[in-house]
Amino acid sequence: MTTILLGGAIVCLTHILEAITGFGASVLAVPFLTMIFGVKVAVQMISILTWIFTLTIAIRNYRQIVWKQWIIITAFVFAGLPIGMYLFRSQQSESLFLILAIFILTTSLIQIIRLIKNYQVPAEKKIGVGPYLLLTAGGVIHGIFSSGGPLIIFYTRRALPEKSQFRATLCLLWATLNTIIIATYGFEGSLEPTTLKATALMLPFIIVGYFIGNHIHDRIDERNFSFVVFSMLFLTGIFMLTL
Repeated sequence: MTTILLGGAIVCLTHILEAITGFGASVLAVPFLTMIFGVKVAVQMISILTWIFTLTIAIRNYRQIVWKQWIIITAFVFAGLPIGMYLFRSQQSESLFLILAIFILTTSLIQIIRLIKNYQVPAEKKIGVGPYLLLTAGGVIHGIFSSGGPLIIFYTRRALPEKSQFRATLCLLWATLNTIIIATYGFEGSLEPTTLKATALMLPFIIVGYFIGNHIHDRIDERNFSFVVFSMLFLTGIFMLTL
């Protein structure tokens, strides 16, 4: 019972953050859940829970989804996904993981400082080639670590400054990616009864996380929302350095 409650508390807290911002549950929850359930169960469990969670948010907020941006993001991410899957299987990922963590820490810290100084990005400033390369790199990272979110988020926050559009579009993306990942689990026959049972026991906790996080999301203003987004990215970078 203690194991379930501890795991549930982690799942609830990280999904509160996911409900507020549209990302973060996977990369923040997996290190702690791994210590409780083991790496295989933790990764598969959080993939299923996050799929259910993000799909729910996307369906309930479908009017906020910016379909043009979802298509752009999905296309570029899918272009990088096979490369990442290859690197994962060839075990050439450790140095890339370190570089990614440092990049996330640096970039998110710059954005936090800009917010503190009330720096405003011009609303009509065009998005160049670089951000699209970030999306492709995000696909590569997702293929390796199943958490390419940070690079994708840097692009999406710029392309979709309105918080509800940002969250709904991202959630649809995560639901799309996790559909593929879970289908792969099923095809490989790697989902075991232990994993499915642990996942079922965590469902009440993501329901609580949804209602609390959604309540906060509806009441937070755009500036504080951006501050939460980049603070979570900074925290993600720290977590990645300690793994």
